[in-house]
Amino acid sequence: MKGIIPKSKAKGTDFCGAHGYYYIIRSDLGCYMQIRDLHRGSDISIFSLHPSCQNGDHYFGSRDGYIYIIKGNSYRRVTNLETDSDAELHSLPPNCRGGDHYIATIKYFYIIFQEKGTYRRTANMNQDSDGVEYKLHPSCRNSLYYWGNSNDCFFLKPASEWGVEFGGIDFRKDDQHTAVKSVHPDVLNFLPGGLSVTIGPAFGMWENIKTITNDSNTTVTWQKKINKKVGYDKEKMSEITHNWKIAASVTAETGDLAKLIAKVQFSFSTEYGGSHVSTEKESWNEVTEVEETLSFELEPNESVYLWQYKLGIGQEPVLFCRDLKIDDEPNPPTEEPLTLAQS
Repeated sequence: MKGIIPKSKAKGTDFCGAHGYYYIIRSDLGCYMQIRDLHRGSDISIFSLHPSCQNGDHYFGSRDGYIYIIKGNSYRRVTNLETDSDAELHSLPPNCRGGDHYIATIKYFYIIFQEKGTYRRTANMNQDSDGVEYKLHPSCRNSLYYWGNSNDCFFLKPASEWGVEFGGIDFRKDDQHTAVKSVHPDVLNFLPGGLSVTIGPAFGMWENIKTITNDSNTTVTWQKKINKKVGYDKEKMSEITHNWKIAASVTAETGDLAKLIAKVQFSFSTEYGGSHVSTEKESWNEVTEVEETLSFELEPNESVYLWQYKLGIGQEPVLFCRDLKIDDEPNPPTEEPLTLAQS
């Protein structure tokens, strides 16, 4: 299976709109994407996310250029996610707490309560002035993300036969607009689970890198040097960032953003195109040829098979693991050599 991980399962990840841009926050990567047009994929920049602005429960932008970050029953209001500029802390009034999604437009804030099937409209997040609660139309439920920008509210739909799409919500009519647009691949690559949509789901497999057979009638000692690939295919994964303007601060903090995105993708469950494994103990240096000396005895007419585990996305291998497995079976091992990722 493949798909974008919904906001409810990706803490610190969210969409919001402010300053005429869309923002996609990825706390797990320590950065965020700023983009002018989700459909065209235009004017994409990546900036580092200030530590005080990370791991929020919700993010949304307001009419006055502020970005709100909710944690629990309070919120932080900033003008810049990279610098934490003009930060202010405020408490949320009881009626504005516990929402599943928060949206802001020029005039109102909207809070969606999916389980109750309602949304609250308020003019002020600190005082809940003019607060009113309405029923949420069924067609407005169960989207992956919601966000606002100027006068409009938007939703991100789950992947379908038409790909990943987004559209608008008209709360005045309690319905979705019928017009939807596709999300550009350069944007999808930044979303959690997005690589499974643009490239394909992750996979793990054992590759036979050498087969040794003793064709003689006597026992022989086999001792030779073999070469194997170890590390990460940087060139292949860097293709996803070619159209991104990546700030120097991001490079300094993450080293290689594409590598971090791939590493996180492998940790996701198979439902979202991952392998659900931890690769922390593997070498994430650029792939190189490594020489290893092996020695063992072979009985007459005996064969042994050397297997190496590798991880990939779509059809291409990305990470070559360092450990080898040697056995006398011609079929690949069935065991998973990597530890499971934490849920």
